[in-house]
Amino acid sequence: MDKNLMFAFGLTIFAGLSTGIGSLLALVAKRTNKKFLSASLGFSAGVMIYVSFMEIMQKALNVLIESKGEIAGTWYMTIAFFGGIAVIALIDRLIPSAGNPHEPHRIEEMHGEQSSSNLMRMGMFTALAIAIHNFPEGLATFSAALTNPTIGISIAIAIAIHNIPEGISVSVPIYAATGSRKRAFWLSFLSGVSEPVGALIGYTILRPFFSPTIFGILFASVAGIMVFVSLDELLPTARKYDTGHFSIYGVIVGMVVMALSLVLLM
Repeated sequence: MDKNLMFAFGLTIFAGLSTGIGSLLALVAKRTNKKFLSASLGFSAGVMIYVSFMEIMQKALNVLIESKGEIAGTWYMTIAFFGGIAVIALIDRLIPSAGNPHEPHRIEEMHGEQSSSNLMRMGMFTALAIAIHNFPEGLATFSAALTNPTIGISIAIAIAIHNIPEGISVSVPIYAATGSRKRAFWLSFLSGVSEPVGALIGYTILRPFFSPTIFGILFASVAGIMVFVSLDELLPTARKYDTGHFSIYGVIVGMVVMALSLVLLM
């Protein structure tokens, strides 16, 4: 396998399976560190929003203008960007509300008063919802890493951070329902497997048709996916964990770090 492909796939595996980090935190820690989670999620959103608008969309636009002309290329980029948003929004819409991972969970809920059957159902629904959400995110990470390793690393770290509270969301209700740390960990861990699976399936389907135009459309769609995930998942969850202004500080620091990395590695 090509080294670039191996590197991109490795980053995608790292990002997806970091749900296991959240699961370990939930099963080992005594209390939820709200400040850390809020700032981390804000940081992740800042990285993803900044790199989407300042780098990924620009690259997509340049490629599409070169292959299709200025007016047509701009239209292609715009439609692809909002098409990416539409795809992830549709996935979000189709997920049952009972299993939607947007509602953050706290470690203190480990021994809640809900019935075991309800908690188990909640955990399984959440695991399924996260697996579905991670599918396009895997393709986004893989595509970015394949095109520009620097951007790929930044996006992989951002998505990995964003997957930590998702791991908590799966493991907390499953552990509370079953009392099994092992079962809670593995179901949480496996919910992130869909990220590298999404990368592989997406790459396999698109590879025979790959061209500058397809690349530009894919990259613009990736930007749309990441902006939607940031605005719909990361920032609202960061605010729910927040106890002050840690989420917005995280956003700003994430943007600064991403800006510096892009400038210094030009």
